[in-house]
Amino acid sequence: MDNSKLKGRMSGKVQELQQPIEVAETAADASLAPVDSAYLALTNNALEIIRANLKSQPLTLDLFDIVKSPSGGSTVFEVPGLAGNEAAMELTGIVLDYTTPRAYWDTPDPVEGTPPVCLSQNSIISHDGKACALCPYNDFGSKDGESNAKACKESVLLFLLRPNSIIPLLVRVPVTSKPRFLKYSTRLLSTLTPISSVVTKITLEKATSKGGKPYALFNFQTISALSPEEAAQARAFGQQFMEIVNAAQMAPELAEAC
Repeated sequence: MDNSKLKGRMSGKVQELQQPIEVAETAADASLAPVDSAYLALTNNALEIIRANLKSQPLTLDLFDIVKSPSGGSTVFEVPGLAGNEAAMELTGIVLDYTTPRAYWDTPDPVEGTPPVCLSQNSIISHDGKACALCPYNDFGSKDGESNAKACKESVLLFLLRPNSIIPLLVRVPVTSKPRFLKYSTRLLSTLTPISSVVTKITLEKATSKGGKPYALFNFQTISALSPEEAAQARAFGQQFMEIVNAAQMAPELAEAC
């Protein structure tokens, strides 16, 4: 075969192989381009700033501000701020991602910060590979034999991006409100709406247990949809941010006693 023809064919094949890679790289770069948005993380090169400030240190949960369910049936959140905790009637932002951790302690009232005996990041498989559904501590009434509570504590951990911060606020949703969040997420799913493409408002309402104890129930509501450009940027930012978080291997901290 003529060498010139062979070289021509090889050159063409190389160009074909290179083309999709170049297109993919261009698309990835475009997805991270700053957009016109009220959210600080979407208008700046936030990921580069985060990586630069971390200096290869793991982004563990103890570096995040966290909001927990208030006690005594209170309908006011306590949000950590620069001047201390601030009261808030509602939390508003973009849910970048969420996890469904669960954990078991062998003492009824563990001290805050005590590592659990067993934990799971997805409420399906434990850290040692056992099925949570088959665990006796997942049975109703296993906590104390008197109430209907489970000994293994479930929750939902939301990564809520607020307008004025590039680091999401962690919102711990208790097991009593877990079905409400999953139903909210499913309603978005039914219309092919990613949860990270809308602005979610979280509020509290007072409720009373069968035993007569007051507690707070979480409510979730979509108050607006992001523009297509914002939604694409939020999805790209969320994916890369969670890669940083997951790389920290934060399993023990996901189930901190609280």
